[in-house]
Amino acid sequence: MSHPDRTTIAIAFHSGYGQTAVVAEAVARGAAGAGAEVVSISVDTITDEQWAQLDAADAIIFGAATYVGTASAALHEFAEASSKRWFSHAWADKLAAGLTNSGAKSGDKSSTLGYFATLAAQHGMHWISLGLMPGWDSTTGSENDINRVGSVTGAGAQSPTDATAEHLGARVARQAAVFRAGRAALAA
Repeated sequence: MSHPDRTTIAIAFHSGYGQTAVVAEAVARGAAGAGAEVVSISVDTITDEQWAQLDAADAIIFGAATYVGTASAALHEFAEASSKRWFSHAWADKLAAGLTNSGAKSGDKSSTLGYFATLAAQHGMHWISLGLMPGWDSTTGSENDINRVGSVTGAGAQSPTDATAEHLGARVARQAAVFRAGRAALAA
């Protein structure tokens, strides 16, 4: 986190086969395009320095592929390891969001996003939804619509990913900037 006046977004994700990394990169592009500084952290190789980056971020976006109806084991292990942050309230009042993907159009992605929302709530974080209506929901829609899988809790992508992930990154960055400005105004 190099610039103290810039909103920082951390993306904490696990990518077992590479597809989730592609979605996380799209979220990072969206957040950076909205003016945020972004750090991407692969949770299966997380370091003490990266834990500190998560602690310093304005928002954390959790991400993993949906395997058997939930996030990967590596993401669950990361969540359990975050209990030190839970105990000290280190992430309280940060913003949070989630991303997931699977090969199927549904693939029970909502279960994974719900798990991320619960993880964020346990930490006292504020959840940022996707803020989009479902795409591909009419005879005039197409598989190229943004939010084509109809997720609202977070970015749910069918591998390969689509523009929905970039939208989530930009939305979280904008909301984090608003929260950061509000905190600064209250402190003045």
